[in-house]
Amino acid sequence: QEQLVESGGGLVQAGGSLRLSCAASGLTVSSYHMGWFRQAPGKEREFVAGINWRGGSTYYADSVKGRFTISRDNAKNTVHLQLNSLKREDTAVYYCAAKYYSGTYYFTVPSRVDEYEYWGQGTQVTVSS
Repeated sequence: QEQLVESGGGLVQAGGSLRLSCAASGLTVSSYHMGWFRQAPGKEREFVAGINWRGGSTYYADSVKGRFTISRDNAKNTVHLQLNSLKREDTAVYYCAAKYYSGTYYFTVPSRVDEYEYWGQGTQVTVSS
């Protein structure tokens, strides 16, 4: 059974850093596009970052570009999201998601919620001023 489990969230002051992890089981991350999304209270879930199944290409929302970094550890079957220079507006529940590579998005990653097949339960990130 495919499962994604996020960890690493917490409370941090503005300007601080966190590292989120997404441990996968029942699927191999190197065969999937992996994405991070977030959802703030009263808002829709939005794309934050993604790493292509080939592993060599990463993509970011404009709001986090230059501050967040997505990476993949094939040996540990885990995906990470490094969050630096955090702002209050980064406060949200962060979700890991996976989409099996089936021939689409060879060079990029999907960024719509409905394109991903598997989701974690989410981890809360709260940034205080």
